[in-house]
Amino acid sequence: ATASLPLSPQVPEIQYFGASALHTKISRYWGDIPAEQYDTLKKQLFSQIARFASGSKIVLTRLCVALASLALNMMPEVWPGAVSEMVHMFQEEGGEVDGRARCLALLELLTVLPEEFQTSRLPQYRKGEVRGALGREWTAVYPLLQQLLRQPDSPPLVKARVLKCLSSWVLLDVPLNESEGLVEASFTALSDPELFDTAVEAIVNTISQPDSQRYVNTLLKLVPQVLQLQEQLRDAIQNGDMETSVLLFSIRALLEQVEHWQSFLALVNMIMFCTGIPGHYPVNETTSSLTLTFWYTLQDDIMSFEAEKQAVYLQVYRPVYFQLVDVLLHKAQFPTDEEYASWSSDEKEQFRIYRVDISDTLMYVYEMLGAELLSNLYDKLGRLLTNTEQATTWQHTEALLYGFQSIAETIDVNYSDVIPGLIGLIPRININNVQLADTVMFTIGALAEWLADHPVMLSSVLPLVLQALGNPDLSVSSVSTLKKICRECKYDLPPYATNIVAVSQEVLIKQIHKTSQCMWLMQALGFLLSALPVEEILRNLHSLITPYIQQLEKLSEETPNPSNKLAIIHILGLLSNLFTTLDITKQEEESGENAPPIKSAPPQTGPNPVVVVLQQVFALIQTVLSKWLNDSQVVEAVCAIFEKSVKTLLHDFAPMVSQLSEMLGQMYSTIPQASALDLTRQMVHIFASETNHFPPIKALFELVTSVTLTIFQQGPRDHPDIVDSFMQLQAQVCFWFLISFTLGFSLLFRVLSLKFPEAPTVKSTCFFFTELIPHCADIPPVGQIVQEDGKLLLLAVLEAIGGQSSRSLMDQFAEVLFCLNKHCFALLTVWLKEALRSPGFPSSRVSDDQKDTFSQQVLRERVNKRRVKDIVKEFTLVCRGLHGTEYAADY
Repeated sequence: ATASLPLSPQVPEIQYFGASALHTKISRYWGDIPAEQYDTLKKQLFSQIARFASGSKIVLTRLCVALASLALNMMPEVWPGAVSEMVHMFQEEGGEVDGRARCLALLELLTVLPEEFQTSRLPQYRKGEVRGALGREWTAVYPLLQQLLRQPDSPPLVKARVLKCLSSWVLLDVPLNESEGLVEASFTALSDPELFDTAVEAIVNTISQPDSQRYVNTLLKLVPQVLQLQEQLRDAIQNGDMETSVLLFSIRALLEQVEHWQSFLALVNMIMFCTGIPGHYPVNETTSSLTLTFWYTLQDDIMSFEAEKQAVYLQVYRPVYFQLVDVLLHKAQFPTDEEYASWSSDEKEQFRIYRVDISDTLMYVYEMLGAELLSNLYDKLGRLLTNTEQATTWQHTEALLYGFQSIAETIDVNYSDVIPGLIGLIPRININNVQLADTVMFTIGALAEWLADHPVMLSSVLPLVLQALGNPDLSVSSVSTLKKICRECKYDLPPYATNIVAVSQEVLIKQIHKTSQCMWLMQALGFLLSALPVEEILRNLHSLITPYIQQLEKLSEETPNPSNKLAIIHILGLLSNLFTTLDITKQEEESGENAPPIKSAPPQTGPNPVVVVLQQVFALIQTVLSKWLNDSQVVEAVCAIFEKSVKTLLHDFAPMVSQLSEMLGQMYSTIPQASALDLTRQMVHIFASETNHFPPIKALFELVTSVTLTIFQQGPRDHPDIVDSFMQLQAQVCFWFLISFTLGFSLLFRVLSLKFPEAPTVKSTCFFFTELIPHCADIPPVGQIVQEDGKLLLLAVLEAIGGQSSRSLMDQFAEVLFCLNKHCFALLTVWLKEALRSPGFPSSRVSDDQKDTFSQQVLRERVNKRRVKDIVKEFTLVCRGLHGTEYAADY
């Protein structure tokens, strides 16, 4: 094996390649190396490492990795005491190699050994044995590292390598008490700027090991050393050295000892100092964000204690967490307007994410502090807004509101007695800043459910929301807040409906908002109108929609071009989103005998308002379609209007079934598109079982099936989206139709869909077959179809497993195979035997014995679907020549 290692000192690249090839041979093809070569290989590697100790660092590292891999494969039986031998070999006099170079080479070897173990592909049983052997070798490593780290004349480079070696070995779960001296020496190394980073990494890695909490006495010894760093920490912050932040490692195991809480509290205060570090994240400091996880874990530990112990800790730490809230809200404050304007877009985005992290922390802290936290925030906000003597900045107000919003967004605050006061304070806020206005909006939105239970307070905040709608800078916050209010409080909004609709219409006409916010606004109006009497809904719909209908009429007369296409899609989108939430049927459900009196709504009579509007604009939509039938985006936008209306109205959509079925049939016959099939699926799902609507639905289904089968005959490869939607339609409704008529049904074309490269199409087709096959026995036409074409289906499935389809789809093919086995066992037994008899099928890589084994395994499993999936995955690897390879393992 060592013959592949070029030794020419002039070409390090070639030397590196040779060393890498040697490592690959040892680590991946260990079985190919004869046992009699082990000792020779070991000696030559020692020799080459000694030779390159003063040479190229990258070659030395690869040689060390190769020797590490050799040791791991030989431990513990063939090469017991491997690490001790390594230490001994490099501590001997090395001829021409100076002692420092030999020392660094040994440290490199010892460092890569645990790292190589972590990434090695040793079998699981071997991994346990080797880990145990390495753990026992720590006694040979520890004295060497201790001596080098404490030796006054050790060069910084050597000490840095020692610290790196310690970081590597502790990943093997070295017990904390067995590395105590090295950790203490690592703390001493923190005072050396050259060693600081590696020392911190070593300390963090050592103390963060899962088993560390067992060694409380050792941890306690480290507490004074951590506390001594407080001054260094303050100096570092003042000097702008933010790297000191990584000192915040986890030593929460001390919590387990109640009697030591004083020491731990001192550490907590130290971390509090880092959380509240001066400056604005991320421009003036980057430390505070790293401390947030600590507060989560500390709280988790406290709340997991039994009641008596928890009470002791809560008494100590509740004041700490109240202090934390103050610190977090201070850190969440925006800088001055001038400073914020100077920030880059990336810095602003990082600050936004940082505030979200603070918001999550506040929500979490609420679990410990409860209602008292809301009272605390309310008192502060009240003092801030009523204090006329002391000037306050908008940043203070905004941060306090942000605290409220953070909690109210996810916690039920309906019981809180401070929310009425908060709602009363909001109109008193001098909103003279976009960030403050945004937070006011989001806070109102977070309280939407509370407002639904206290509708008398709507008059205090609704005017603020409507006023904000006209400001493009507040687009997202104002529209999303109005949508929440309209959704949660719709039965209390009729007195405000006229005003809300008027303001909304005005901002829509002025095009103040971007497309997505316009859609949200239409959804808000849908919620709002749902609670009104039908005549009022129709009146508002007329005023709301008429301008768009007029615009659509004008656009439908123009020659198609990219500009008017976007306008058409925008208008159709507005209608879709309005009809998505305009649902008067919910009034009857929610105004039942259990509903509160205030929520009751008048019973509705006559056709649904959405249906009335759709019938009025139906001819116009047909005109638009006739001009844009070739454009899939416009067709999709048209179908979306009806699909969302059908989903919302359900059986109330009945008056439209006949004319929509006819239009869909004409659309699909002219230019087949997937969106038309998706809408057909919705129609069939809801109305196919209703006698009155059976004829148009049946005609539509027959038509789209006929047209799609023509596409199959002509070559469906160019239309994977159509095939996908068609198979979903078939899977959902085929049995009802198969009972009624067969359409000359054949599996032939559907089997072709299994051979598509597009995963969604294949998944839909497999789903169709898993829905169809279980009905072999109870629906005679299905049994006949499967008997006639089932072998074709099996051949397609076997081809896919044999390598024709992506490995990611094997679960879907396994489900089809499982269905055939469960419901057509006799037929499958014959088909499998015939199919697998063909030479080279489904792959030239599988033998007859392997095919027989696969067949027997599949036929045995008629209950355990998970087992069939495993069998198929195993067989497909064999078929693809991947069985036992790294590639297969990584997949």
